[in-house]
Amino acid sequence: MSDDTPSGTPKDTHYATLRRAHRDRKRADGGAAPAGAPKRRPQPGRPAPAGRVRLYGIHTVAAALNNPHRKLHFLLVTRNALARLEIAEDAIRCPVEMVEPKRLDAELGGEAVHQGVMLETEPLPAIRLSDLSTARLVIVLDQVTDPHNVGAILRSATAFGADALVTTARHSPQESGVLAKAASGALEHVTQIEVVNLADALSALSKQGFRTIGLDSDGPESFEESLSGERIAIVLGAEGKGLRQKTQATVDALARLEMPGAIRSLNVSNAAAIALYATRRHLG
Repeated sequence: MSDDTPSGTPKDTHYATLRRAHRDRKRADGGAAPAGAPKRRPQPGRPAPAGRVRLYGIHTVAAALNNPHRKLHFLLVTRNALARLEIAEDAIRCPVEMVEPKRLDAELGGEAVHQGVMLETEPLPAIRLSDLSTARLVIVLDQVTDPHNVGAILRSATAFGADALVTTARHSPQESGVLAKAASGALEHVTQIEVVNLADALSALSKQGFRTIGLDSDGPESFEESLSGERIAIVLGAEGKGLRQKTQATVDALARLEMPGAIRSLNVSNAAAIALYATRRHLG
């Protein structure tokens, strides 16, 4: 029986009338829209100033605040979120402003799951391939464009102790709040290197002693069989397109993940996690 259908008693009719009146008030105040009405788009946030990024989410911001290499500008935080950060206010290396959640909604937009905190900061300092002299495990992404996938790969890279993530200057997501939130703090733990020419970067890694292994579902050998040496660079392509032809021709080996089931391909972040696990077992 519908809530609006009276059961025949004055009391039931009275409560049904009150419920209808409550719904009408919510609609008038911008609450629930009538059935079939188009959904309102969330309000966009304000863009960060040039040369800055806005990070949000408890884990993301806490990791950034604890990273001495981060240049911080200011922190907007609710009182509850400050307690969840578990960092003393006087230990934070930038101005702190206590705000209400609606201020963060206005700054970041209605779709950002900010958890009551926003940190405006500069991007992490640029690192070069030549700085990887002590690295043993590197992830290389060939035009993986989805920031959620890159963020998930960063989480796995952190979990398995990867030293760096290499991406291309074009067709790759820049450091942003969305990427950082997906990485859940991992952005601060894995060195990120941006290159102009991926084939040249792979050749440079090979000269540094890395064995570069490209993941391909039609690779001639299994990924485990391809692992050798003490320095490994795992190369992954975008979903659907996979590795570009030039990349396939440049890597030292093409290898597949053994999948006996009906599906022979995985989300790139899942494939990265499996490859990282196998590589970490190989490297010890």
